[in-house]
Amino acid sequence: MVQLASGTSVSERLQPAKPVLSWVTTAARVVLAGVLIVAGALKIGAPALSVQAVRAYQLLPDSVAQVVGYGLPVLEIITGLLLLVGLFTRAVAIVGGVLMVAFVIGIASAWARGLRIDCGCFGGDGTLAAGQDPNYFWELMRDLGLLVCAAWIAVRPAGRLSLDSALGFTGERETADEDDSDGGEDDGA
Repeated sequence: MVQLASGTSVSERLQPAKPVLSWVTTAARVVLAGVLIVAGALKIGAPALSVQAVRAYQLLPDSVAQVVGYGLPVLEIITGLLLLVGLFTRAVAIVGGVLMVAFVIGIASAWARGLRIDCGCFGGDGTLAAGQDPNYFWELMRDLGLLVCAAWIAVRPAGRLSLDSALGFTGERETADEDDSDGGEDDGA
């Protein structure tokens, strides 16, 4: 192996740049985190409205709807913050994905049953303004897109700028002189 004047070997200098896929994971993390943080923050200041929005779906017993209404904003904010900093990324992405599945089921159920409600996703009590129609299709598309983000994050390495990588929680090899099984390309954190 040839050593360069800088003390690095030629093979270290010739390592291919990390693929763009790790940046895609980072973007997915930031998008999902941003939506969850904003949704939770808009609801946490008015928990009674959040409870009313959950009740508007008519899916849960009143006592469960109350617990969900109060707890959901906190869960959204915590999940979003952990995704944003990239800590426990895969597990938190699964939590985010489960939330998105629950939201998709709730919205699809409301649409199928002919309910005319606001999703309450970003605050409010679930009632539509006078003359307003529900946007179920676009709400479902948004949540399905966020579900895809969560799935991507759950199966891919943590991405760039993550605490998981900085703390060594990814379990991936990060030294340039190790043998990579995928031909030298590391899409890891």
